[in-house]
Amino acid sequence: MILSNVTVPLVGLVDTAVIGHLGAAHYLGAVAVGSLLYTFLVWVLGFLRMGTTGLVAQAYGRSDPAASLRILAQAALLAASLGLVLLLARHWVLAAGIYWIQPSEAVEAGTASYFLIRIHGLPAALCNIAIVGWFLGVHNARSPLALLLFTNIVNVLLDLLLVLGLDWGLAGAAWASLLSDWLGLALAAVLVWRHCRRQRMLPLPPGWFSMEGLVQLLRVNGDIFIRTLALEMVFLLFTRRGAEMGDVILAANAVLLNFLLIMASGLDGFANAAEALVGRAIGARDGAGYRQSLRACAIWSLLASLVFLAGFALFGGAIIGLMTNVGPVITAARNFLPYVTLLPLVAVWSYLLDGVFIGATLTRDMRNAMVLALLLGFLPLLYLTASWGNHGLWLAFYGFMVIRGLSLYLLLRHREKSFSWLPEPHPSRPL
Repeated sequence: MILSNVTVPLVGLVDTAVIGHLGAAHYLGAVAVGSLLYTFLVWVLGFLRMGTTGLVAQAYGRSDPAASLRILAQAALLAASLGLVLLLARHWVLAAGIYWIQPSEAVEAGTASYFLIRIHGLPAALCNIAIVGWFLGVHNARSPLALLLFTNIVNVLLDLLLVLGLDWGLAGAAWASLLSDWLGLALAAVLVWRHCRRQRMLPLPPGWFSMEGLVQLLRVNGDIFIRTLALEMVFLLFTRRGAEMGDVILAANAVLLNFLLIMASGLDGFANAAEALVGRAIGARDGAGYRQSLRACAIWSLLASLVFLAGFALFGGAIIGLMTNVGPVITAARNFLPYVTLLPLVAVWSYLLDGVFIGATLTRDMRNAMVLALLLGFLPLLYLTASWGNHGLWLAFYGFMVIRGLSLYLLLRHREKSFSWLPEPHPSRPL
């Protein structure tokens, strides 16, 4: 899953590098804003993966393949429906995003060109993330790797062809993403069919579209939706404040956020493992397996965060230089590089514990922790540090991450008291 996840920010790096060498900061700003609006839609609907993984992992622990296939069908139907609705509302979404972020005129024009093309891939992208969630739930990590590698490599190749080869500019980057999403969905359908045939899970069980199952899916997903909406509010406010400081700071922060995506994709590999392993242990009511999974994922997450810290410290400046050749943007990004260098040690616990809560389908607690981090961390610090410029903006983000991780930890400790099947931790190895 780490290999799968890392392919996602690599595409972002290529996008940024290709557009960053067109010669002006507003091109990077347009991709930053356009990508933010698109990923806002994808991430805010990320419950299509997370909710699917938790429910399927518990069905896997109960040895109930019919239930896991039924959940996949319902999740894919929901994903396609939501994608089509948002595609029809694309002009309203764009207008709302532009109004909220208030970029410069040059950035606004490029954003519209990029976003209105790329959003046509949204139905496919949403179906893909639901399918990835299902694969994780049934403990198949190789198929998501194949799917994401294929999708992202195609994206990179089309980026190079359409932007640099055919000189399509921002539109070329958008078309590359659109085409890769739909080609990825075609491959995803083949991978699902092959897995189901090997596991003898076909045909789809009768009565798969049950209101009871759909209500359960929507209940779990509703909490994750609110949780993700709060997270996306942080990134929207982050981008808006950066835009208020000018195109150079907006572009520099866009470059630095690629470091965050690299880190998140790596750490999410262990969070994904926690989703599947914790979900299976809870479905089987295996207390020893629950503690063993939690301990192993925590140790490896911490080690991975140290690797990212060292990598950013050693190679951060060089990575910035690869992503853009605009002098003022390079200078600004390197000035604020220490913030993303230290971020892995602060953010690691949020990613890990999110995976635990998804596997346990304790989505209400996830929602509450995220809302607390937004209301008690990011928003107050954003206001109090407004006069500190971009330093204040990054400090507000740090406060958000600290409160988020601490809230999740305290809520998990409280929830574990109600797990009647969970034995007391060994005194020498407390969790």
